[in-house]
Amino acid sequence: MRNIWVVMGLVVLLAACEQKKELPILGAAGHTVPAFRLVNQDSNAVSNDTFKGKIYVADFFFTSCPTICPKMQVQMQRVNEKFRDNPDVLLLSHSIDPRHDTPSVLKTYAENLDADSRKWHFVTGDKEKIFGLGQRGYMVTAKDDPTAPGGILHSGALILVDRQQRIRGFYDGTQPNEVTNLLYDIEALLKEPNTPPN
Repeated sequence: MRNIWVVMGLVVLLAACEQKKELPILGAAGHTVPAFRLVNQDSNAVSNDTFKGKIYVADFFFTSCPTICPKMQVQMQRVNEKFRDNPDVLLLSHSIDPRHDTPSVLKTYAENLDADSRKWHFVTGDKEKIFGLGQRGYMVTAKDDPTAPGGILHSGALILVDRQQRIRGFYDGTQPNEVTNLLYDIEALLKEPNTPPN
């Protein structure tokens, strides 16, 4: 009799594990990442169209960041490595120090992270537009702050964006366990129906 209960418990547990994880859609109803046009480490234009129909992870950083950015990039490398061969998952790192982070600087930085520019875009552009994109588009902090290390205050979040360019999750990019959750959530999004974005 005891064995029957053990087997039944395992069946229930497996069924629970098989259930699809429903990720929330964050932001106001209908919120999507607004249109943008930036330049990546190869000096190529990158825009919303680059990510059309793709799942991607975005972050905000700068190459001379003395605090959280190196930790965040280690975690972005985990995402890159996990989905390196999956064309439906991309990465997008926005520099918030465009005066210093030129495409050539970003190119060297990306090469040091073993980032393929077809998969992981490091982008630069007008600083105020990037700040606005962070604050209003991705709903994270990105602004000048002379009291912050490096003179720029920014979020350490890794942001999960779905195929419709809706925000589906925020993860602390300095915490490996949070990024493990991100990896699971990307897998969950890959199982969602591939409805083309509007």
